[in-house]
Amino acid sequence: QVQLVESGGGLVQAGGSLRLSCAASGRTFSSYAMGWFRQAPGKEREFVAAISWSGGSYADSVKGRFTISRDNAKNTVYLQMNSLKPEDTAVYYCATSKGRWLSMRSYEYDYWGQGTQVTVSS
Repeated sequence: QVQLVESGGGLVQAGGSLRLSCAASGRTFSSYAMGWFRQAPGKEREFVAAISWSGGSYADSVKGRFTISRDNAKNTVYLQMNSLKPEDTAVYYCATSKGRWLSMRSYEYDYWGQGTQVTVSS
């Protein structure tokens, strides 16, 4: 059974930083692309970043501020978030792709974590 467990969320002031972690189990982690999505209250879930063997991809809203990385030996994917803004406030979810390819589409991810809350105060 595939399980994804996020951690590292919290409350931070605007301009601050957080690092989210997502520990995966139950799948050959290195064979799949991984992604981060977020959902703010009253809004649809949106793509944040993804990583595969070929590199990373970012939403325009976080490009230059967020960095996705992975440690295949630890079956863990990270999201380093710098220069946080109040509009980054959301529940952040990690997900594992159905394959090796990068995707910004949530329907191409088949397993999801429970989410971790990130709140950025102004």
